Order: sequence, then C-alpha cells, then structure tokens
Amino acid sequence: MEVENEEKKKMGTGEAEGTLTNRQGHPVTDNQNIRTVGNRGPSTLENYDFIEKISHFDRERIPERVVHARGAGAHGYFETYGKVGDEDVSKYTRAKVFHGAGKQTPVFVRFSTVAGAKESPETARDPRGFAVKFYTEDGNWDLVGNNLKIFFIRDPLKFPDMIHAFKPDPVTNIQNPERMFDFVSQSPEAIHMITFLFSPWGIPANYRQMQGSGVNTYKWVNQEGEAILVKYHWEPIKQGIKNLTQKEANEIQGMNTSHATQDLYEAIDKGDYPEWELCIQMMSDEEHPELDFDPLDDTKLWPADQFPFLPVGKMVLNKNPENFFAEVEQAAFGTGVLVDGLDFSDDKMLQGRTFSYSDTQRYRVGANYLQVPINKPKKRVATNQRDGQNAHYVDSGQNPHVNYEPSILGGLKESEQVGKVHEPAYNGKLVREAIERKNEYGQAGDTYRSFEDWERDELISNLVDALKVSHPEIQKQMIEHFTKADEEYGRRVAEGLEKANKEMDSESKHNTGSAAADEAAGNAKEKGHEADPY
Repeated sequence: MEVENEEKKKMGTGEAEGTLTNRQGHPVTDNQNIRTVGNRGPSTLENYDFIEKISHFDRERIPERVVHARGAGAHGYFETYGKVGDEDVSKYTRAKVFHGAGKQTPVFVRFSTVAGAKESPETARDPRGFAVKFYTEDGNWDLVGNNLKIFFIRDPLKFPDMIHAFKPDPVTNIQNPERMFDFVSQSPEAIHMITFLFSPWGIPANYRQMQGSGVNTYKWVNQEGEAILVKYHWEPIKQGIKNLTQKEANEIQGMNTSHATQDLYEAIDKGDYPEWELCIQMMSDEEHPELDFDPLDDTKLWPADQFPFLPVGKMVLNKNPENFFAEVEQAAFGTGVLVDGLDFSDDKMLQGRTFSYSDTQRYRVGANYLQVPINKPKKRVATNQRDGQNAHYVDSGQNPHVNYEPSILGGLKESEQVGKVHEPAYNGKLVREAIERKNEYGQAGDTYRSFEDWERDELISNLVDALKVSHPEIQKQMIEHFTKADEEYGRRVAEGLEKANKEMDSESKHNTGSAAADEAAGNAKEKGHEADPY
C-alpha cells in the first residue's frame, strides 16, 4: 500500500496508472496528431513531443538503419524530357534537373525492405524503399519513397509506434503479426495500405520489376514563384512489373535470402540495364473540397483519371557499386534535400520525415556524412560548418580564417535569389487535430474491387494466416474495418478466420510468432537428427 501511494504521488495533472508521458514526465494528451496551422498544416518546430519521440527513435540502433536496413544499390542517370506531358516543363517548375530535353543527371539509387534487419530475407511481405539521389547542377536532390504509392499513417507522431509494432517483440525478439494488427486495428487509416501489403503487391519479385513512388505530396515552383502540388511515380518501362504469391516467396526464400540484390547486380553486370520512367501527377495548390479526401493525405491515391500520370523523364541504372559498404551502406537520403524549383507541401508526414531523415543520418553516419563520397554533391560546396566527428576536409571560402557570415574580410556571402520566392499564406489556429476529410475506407474498398480474382484470393489467404494468431478482439476489429471498405472483403476474412479458429487447438493460438513460424520451429525440433557428442 505504501509503494502504491508513493507511485500515485508521482502522477501529474490528468494522469492515471498506465497513462503515457514523455521522457520529461509530461503527460501526453494527444499521441495521434502533431501541432499544425489548421488541421491541414504546415507543422511548427515547437512540436516537442514529436521531436523528442522521433529523435530518440532515430537513435534506437547502432549502426544499422532502424528502418530500411536491408538494401541494394546502383548508379545511373536521369534523362529529362524537358516537358510535362506535352507542355514545356518551365511552365510549372524552374528546377534545372527537368530543363533541356535529353540532359542527363547522375543518380544513385538504393532499394530496400523496411522492417527487417540488415541480413533479413528479401522475400519479406513489406514495403520496399525506393530512394534516388540526383547529383544535379544545383546540388543534390533526394527523392525518397517506396514501391507502393501510399503509406500506413498520415501523422508522423505515430511513426515510431508503427515501426515498433512491426518490429520484433522487445522480450522475445520475434516478429508477431498480432503486434502489427493490434496497432492497425486502432489506426483505420492503415486499411488501404494493408490491402495492398497483403495482396501480391506486398512481395515484389525483385527490385528491378517494381514501381516506385515519392508517396508524399510535394510542390513545383516556377520562375514567378507560383506553385502546384505534385506526386512522383517511377514506372518500370522496360522490365515490367512482377509480384510474388506467398507460396512462391517461401520457395525462393528457402534457396536464396538475397535474390533481389543478386538479380539487380547480375542484370547490370551483363548490360541488361533497368529503366524507369518518372511521371508526375499535378493539381492546383488548394484544399480541393470537391474531393472526398484531403490531397495531402499520404494514405490516399490521387485518381489517375482526374490527375493523369504525365511523363517527365527516364532513369537508367548502368553501374554497380565498387564497394557495397562505402556506397550502399553509407548512402544517406533525406526528404528535405530539395533544389530550387522544388518545394514542400503541408503534408504532415513529409514535414515529419524531413526532420527525421537527416537527423538519422547525422547519428548513423556522422555529423559530416555529406563529406562521404557517395553523399557529396558533384558541384562546388562552400560552408561555414566546421569540425565534428569524421571531418575529412574544410569546405571553406576565400578566407579560411573567416568561418562566419556576414563579414567584410573575404568570408562567404549570400547567393542572389533567382526567381520569385514561393510564399504560401496561412490564416488558421495552431492546433493538434486530425485532418477533416479522412474517408478511411473508400479507397481501400476501391483497391480491393480493382484486384483480379487471384489477387483477392491471395489477399484473403494472407490476411487469415496472419490474423489467426491474434486476440479475438483484434480479429473482430479488423473484420469491421474490412467490411466498411467492402462487404465481401470483410465477409471473406471473417469466414476464413472462423474456419482457421476451428482448426487451431487452444495451445496453438498462443503463438510466439506467426503460425507458420511456430510450425517451422516445431518441425525443426521434431525432425532434427540425433548425434553423439564428439
């Protein structure tokens, strides 16, 4: 009783046993939304709960990436068409990387899985990272995205929780789908992504034969400072798209856990260079009340019939890394790495990622990660930044004694502003709220109905296999979500779970991992061959 009373004395205003606080002991009253100007954004820098949470999350692993640890990469070039569809690109953006038809810009691309560790199988049911570093004449531009065109969540405050749920249990160190569905069942915005992820689209056949997407909404800015909203999409124009069923992936994994890395390396090595066409979707920089979703919501697709895919260039990968660690492992990308003519939208996830990605690289590779050759721009660099871990050189100006600005003693000076600055205007309260037009289930249902019969069959089978080890309340909640997306979708999952639950005995329902993982562990124990000690 005395210990209990002591614990109560430690509780702050509004706290109770089991409530969440931050590391400063402050009660967390909203763990779903960052603070923004109006519920659409932009976000503000004083989001203390978010910055504390995400900066700690960025430092959870040494030295492996927390997410996207398993990857492969290649060099190549991007060739611009100089047009957006049939229009001159300069009408919409002053970014030089898109000007001058036929101009080539060097690139480095890193493909990856998300949740698995560095040596995890490349057959995992998982989004694939698709990160491109453009070494443009105006400095680096990083387009960091995934193979799937949407994401699980729309607010960055939820990202560490999402990844924790997808990663192994902190006690057993084993991944368990119940953890993931526990999170997803309470995050209905994730149902659209789950629908893609548990279909064959969740396991691309390899890195060459998959699409890529910037996922978030960006802006293009022209010479007059006028902006449009854009989304980026990579389409594999030569090699096509191929996905795997779970059975096919299991068979491949049994023989090769690095099949995608091997496929990419060997294709480039023999001169079969993979190509992707870069397309954009565009819309005016407004709220678009005519849509039943918010265009800044990264859990949604922009309908292609309303916002068509417009080709702007192509990318060719034609050179393998010479040193995997120096190039692929030390490659550091960030969503905030934009050049003149490209800009941020008020997409909350984009703004949260922009802090997190570069913060992660400073921790993982070091404060001077941009002096590592794979990350260096291929143009002049002159800063007043000095020292720090692994500083290789000083990128100073005319007078090495002057490491500050302004100065009349030969120090660096500000550049001239070319083109009008884009200055979006805001008039809203600073709030912690979700966006208004959520429409959690509409596109999830559309996606389900757009699948071919075999894709729907595979989706239901994969969901049932993953969900059958989950708590009954989690199963019930997920069935409700799927039913709201599409009646048939929910009914088929419910029927599959009912059958699976009848077939499982009470002991097998208490799984440490997935049902398949538990079965494999049992098989190893039963089928192992005895041996005498030596």
